[in-house]
Amino acid sequence: MSVTEPTVKIATGRVRGHAAGPAGGSVTAFKGIPFAAAPFGADRFLAPRPPDPWDGTRDATAFGPRPPQGSLGMVPSSWSSADGLDCLTVNVWTPDAGGSGLPVMVYLYGGAYMIGSSDQPDYDGALLAAEGVVVVTFNYRLGMEGFGLVEGAPPNRALLDQVAALRWVRDNIAAFGGDPAAVTVFGESAGAGSVAALLAMPSARGLFGRAIIQSLPGPFFTPSFARRAAETIVGGLGRRPTLDDLAGVAPEDLLRATDAAMARALNDRAPWGSPAPSAIPFGPVVDGEVLPESPWAAAERGATRGVPLIAGYNRDEYRLFMALREQFGTITEERLAWTMETLAPAGAESVYRSGHPDADLDELYSLVVSDWLFRMPTAHLAAAHARAGGTVHAYELTWPSPAMGGLLKSCHGLDVPLTFGTLDGWIAMIVFGDGAPPEAEALSRRFRTAWTAFASTGDPGWPAHEPDGRDLTRVFDVETADVPGAEAASRRLWAGHRFDTLR
Repeated sequence: MSVTEPTVKIATGRVRGHAAGPAGGSVTAFKGIPFAAAPFGADRFLAPRPPDPWDGTRDATAFGPRPPQGSLGMVPSSWSSADGLDCLTVNVWTPDAGGSGLPVMVYLYGGAYMIGSSDQPDYDGALLAAEGVVVVTFNYRLGMEGFGLVEGAPPNRALLDQVAALRWVRDNIAAFGGDPAAVTVFGESAGAGSVAALLAMPSARGLFGRAIIQSLPGPFFTPSFARRAAETIVGGLGRRPTLDDLAGVAPEDLLRATDAAMARALNDRAPWGSPAPSAIPFGPVVDGEVLPESPWAAAERGATRGVPLIAGYNRDEYRLFMALREQFGTITEERLAWTMETLAPAGAESVYRSGHPDADLDELYSLVVSDWLFRMPTAHLAAAHARAGGTVHAYELTWPSPAMGGLLKSCHGLDVPLTFGTLDGWIAMIVFGDGAPPEAEALSRRFRTAWTAFASTGDPGWPAHEPDGRDLTRVFDVETADVPGAEAASRRLWAGHRFDTLR
């Protein structure tokens, strides 16, 4: 095999990759390989179908086009259909393309189910692959295209894209040195929500053997809620969320309508209810078929028991969004009271105030929204999985970001560059500020060692939850430690709360 132009034969044809990564190019990367046909034209809003084969050798040295995506309502979208619509592509980093039996790690990106793509520098898999695993990333549909409930179209098209990508891994990863029977899926934020959904999906069963969930977002939608969200968004275009009505609407117009609806959501709470503080109009829909039940319900009845998990969160998740939305210094007693009443269980205000007597309004707001949106959904899934007899290793990231004078603390997304070792990517620029300090480099090495060890052996290096209720949590900080009963007060408060679906 050529060092400069390595080629691999897969089911649809031959692909040519390139040397990449550390140690003078010890890793080989293959990028932009179609795992499904372009989901537009006659295939728009439909389930993914297999890609067409090709003759000769396909160049796989550049990422495929990004899926249509907006801006999370913060900046104008820069996506354009002129960038290309053949977006369902997969990327592979392998330390031994001519080998066999390597563990496989498949990553699902985050972005509130609205933004994200596998070409982000933050998700470069070279450093992880250099640890002795095959790393796979891929694109899936977002926003209305992937998660919007459209009458006449299958629900959860993005989740169907993910299943299609995992089937591609099963059928092709051996050609890159990977073991299709040793697949670990991992994801952060919306990627973690997708991993949790895959755990509950019959169509994904058997496609992976381990899972890592980083900051699982709680909102999963009922069909009625998803229908109301879709009507609110496309109503701005004078349309209805039906296959016939949306077939001729340009992706750019749907993105603009979504951004407009999100901007209104922060002040117009009526259509949205609980998601209004976080402005999340999309999420997996518990439709009874593609996704028969929520991950928490599936875990409680033991359906996830056979898949060992790592599950964890960051201590100060929501502070990132407060900074991006310039909310620091704007939280009033009225807004805090409404948020507590809307999101949290009864008695939450007294629990948070007594547990954090020195916290100001900004801190209290961040605490409750962090718990509702990420921390407690993750903790509850881990606990349900363990109660049903599953293996789960819990963690919490408490190392504070140095960015913005320390304002962000241990915020959402901080774990992404630590997981991949991409300390100079787009996310890293936000969470590290002027550059990653030496503590970040050391912490990243610990993350990568734990994650790849789990993918290889099932043991990340700290004890799993015990059947008798002992729940040691690995705390990642300058000094790593295993602590019992992490976030005990918050977990007791939220113990009776249903993390399942928004209605």
